[in-house]
Amino acid sequence: MSELRETAMTSKAWPFEEARRLLKRYQKSPPEKGFVLFETGYGPSGLPHIGTFGEVARTTMVKRAFEALSDIPTKLICFSDDLDGMRKVPSNVPNPEALEAYLQQPLTSVPDPFGEYPSFGEHNNAMLRRFLDTFGFEYEFYSARDFYRSGQFDEILKRAVERYDDIMAIMLKSLREERQQTYSIFLPIHPETGRVLYVPMRKVCAETYTVTFDDEDGKEWTLPVTGGNVKLQWKPDFGARWAALGVDFEMYGKEHATNEKIYDAICRALGGRAPEHFSYELFLDENGQKISKSSGNGVSIDEWLTYAPTESLAYFMYQKPKTAKRMHFDVIPKAYDEYHQQLRAYPGQDLKAQLNNPVWHIHGGDVPESTLIVPFAMLLNLASVSGAEDKETLWGFIRRYAPEATAESHPDLDKAAGFAVRYFNDFVKPTRKHRAPTEQEREALEALKSALDAYDGPVEDEALQSVVYSIGRERFDPMRGWFTALYEVLLGASQGPRFGGFIALYGVPETIGLIDKALAGDLA
Repeated sequence: MSELRETAMTSKAWPFEEARRLLKRYQKSPPEKGFVLFETGYGPSGLPHIGTFGEVARTTMVKRAFEALSDIPTKLICFSDDLDGMRKVPSNVPNPEALEAYLQQPLTSVPDPFGEYPSFGEHNNAMLRRFLDTFGFEYEFYSARDFYRSGQFDEILKRAVERYDDIMAIMLKSLREERQQTYSIFLPIHPETGRVLYVPMRKVCAETYTVTFDDEDGKEWTLPVTGGNVKLQWKPDFGARWAALGVDFEMYGKEHATNEKIYDAICRALGGRAPEHFSYELFLDENGQKISKSSGNGVSIDEWLTYAPTESLAYFMYQKPKTAKRMHFDVIPKAYDEYHQQLRAYPGQDLKAQLNNPVWHIHGGDVPESTLIVPFAMLLNLASVSGAEDKETLWGFIRRYAPEATAESHPDLDKAAGFAVRYFNDFVKPTRKHRAPTEQEREALEALKSALDAYDGPVEDEALQSVVYSIGRERFDPMRGWFTALYEVLLGASQGPRFGGFIALYGVPETIGLIDKALAGDLA
């Protein structure tokens, strides 16, 4: 056994813990299909949101961890339930009123409100695939419409007809009495209107593999369950898909956790083996509400990528997946900087620490070097005090701080400068609020200005931090009051970087000028 595999066998990183659980599934014999199958599901009822990416990213982390533990081949399927009926019109699309006529039709029959694809479902599928491709995920994309129509699902659908009573018994136990009266695991697609119908079955025939039902106008229809004429309700569909594909691992949000036993039971009733599960906590918006595709609250995939690279998003997804987290714009700078802190730490760590480092799981062990020598939070503050409208303004300060740095030699820094200007102008600038100093703070700022005026030491983070610290230590207890004053009076923010590092980057004369402005009342 290699050192990597041996160390991974005891790693406490959550993807390795999940991978070891999955490995036990095939301790006695390898999978008959020749590979271990990971699946992630996607409901394209609205524009793909960040939770969708999180599900694929986290599943990929477990898949990579499994590959470090075992030689059994793996495959990841991203399955889109695009045959689902559109229950309500999303609020975050152009001309939503134009879609009202298509309610209850499959998403792949609803026109694309953006006018780019044959249908709304295909538009949202394309958005998902584009992002997954951008990040470099290895996956196969499955469309429910194609899956049902192509015949790939026919065997399981026929088995569902043969075992209809057994599956209905599983489902009925979970339903209220009034719902039991009209429930069926099958949802026929009306041959004329194209609507997905929620109607009771008059007859389910195992000899002809057909269902007979009355539509909403009372007209009787008989349809084959194969060929895309009928789809399964979402809970039976979950278990049936596992059985049809032989899924070994699937993770989902905690709203599915209560249905886990139902999914498993249906999978077994259809002759399949239930997969291993992983239930993660939901993402919340700034108000603590669950992020929703249809309402478009929280941060979208494209919005995050406007202000930070994909790796910072993957880092955010790695952290504590079983803890509910606010997913709003203010989490971006912290995730950005913490990701690069982990990158910088990685080369000096032993193998055990490296396997516990999020960047191993983000990059599948092929961890790049960080060239971000100025923290993103520091660049934001620099953008604030310099009024930067483009990244070249920031580079003017960066070149003086680190003369050896160029956009070519430090691509992470170059990207971060561009992101920082964008983030500052969109989020920091509109809410920035400087305040006037108190008498105590004014005296301390005068002292700092004098100390900097007389300073002839190296323009380096630690040396300048000592100057800042000595001024505060004589006047503030606790010291937090001093640093809060620096941030609120000079930067117009409630928190900020190590101030010595900020002075080194912004410049000693420039910082003196900033203090002058604050003392003169020009900032507040």
